[in-house]
Amino acid sequence: MTVEPAAPQSRPGRTPRLPRTARRFQLLGAAREVFVAQGYHAAAMDEIAERAGVSKPVLYQHFPGKLDLYLALLEEHSEKLVSSVREALASTADNKLRVERSIRAYFDFVNDPSGAHQLVLESDLRSEPAVRERVEDAFAQCVRAIAATIVADTGLPQDEADLLAVGLVGLAETCSRWWLVRGGTVAPERAIEAMAELAWHGIGGYPRSSAAGGDVSAIASPDAR
Repeated sequence: MTVEPAAPQSRPGRTPRLPRTARRFQLLGAAREVFVAQGYHAAAMDEIAERAGVSKPVLYQHFPGKLDLYLALLEEHSEKLVSSVREALASTADNKLRVERSIRAYFDFVNDPSGAHQLVLESDLRSEPAVRERVEDAFAQCVRAIAATIVADTGLPQDEADLLAVGLVGLAETCSRWWLVRGGTVAPERAIEAMAELAWHGIGGYPRSSAAGGDVSAIASPDAR
């Protein structure tokens, strides 16, 4: 009888060989856990490698240094936030719903159990130019997306639309982080609803331009808010 050779066994404490993309995903997951728990400065590559179940040389094959690893995570999660805001704006033509869903994007982002929002919104490495640039770029992309919608619907000058968009993004970011720090003492749905009402009663005062379609007077009236 022919006996088939046993499958190769991985070394104790080490994960089996993975395709490069899968290994990168695994390393980023381990790094996120360590960075979120300890912050950038206290995190060690040794611990990240151990958490991922790989040797340090394997970790360095994918990421030359700790900063490269941190920047890769920052890029990944900032893109998730920007995409969520863009999806919120594209999901409906109802501007009140757009405001609510944009705010919801921030609440969902900070309320993710992974804690990844800390890398984007609460990084302890803002003094590093590459980190600061990526964080500011994420903020700017959200602002541009919202401002473009405001310009299209109201006909406001770009500078005014930018200012309104900065106000909305600032409200969403600051309030969602404060809500999380306070332990979510207000139910999430109620918190989102309250912030959306606050924002809408302000931004809803800018009527939709006739060029954008719709009844200008109806949109500007208190009942429409």
